[in-house]
Amino acid sequence: MQQTVTFERAMVRIEEIVRVMERGDRPMDEAMALFEEGTRLIRACSEQLDGAEQQIVKLMKGVNGEVGETPFRVE
Repeated sequence: MQQTVTFERAMVRIEEIVRVMERGDRPMDEAMALFEEGTRLIRACSEQLDGAEQQIVKLMKGVNGEVGETPFRVE
């Protein structure tokens, strides 16, 4: 059974994996396992971002059903 990881926790783990991989001191089999883990986490983050984007588009639809672009304002 695969456990769902939050976006934030996945990003922290990806950063850890990148730091370890950049050192280049791990045996090949361990490096490959880390690479595979990182790839899975990146895929999961991408899916979460896609879902969030779809939700935002739904929320932004106007009364006629069309999505309009609105500038983002920082206050």
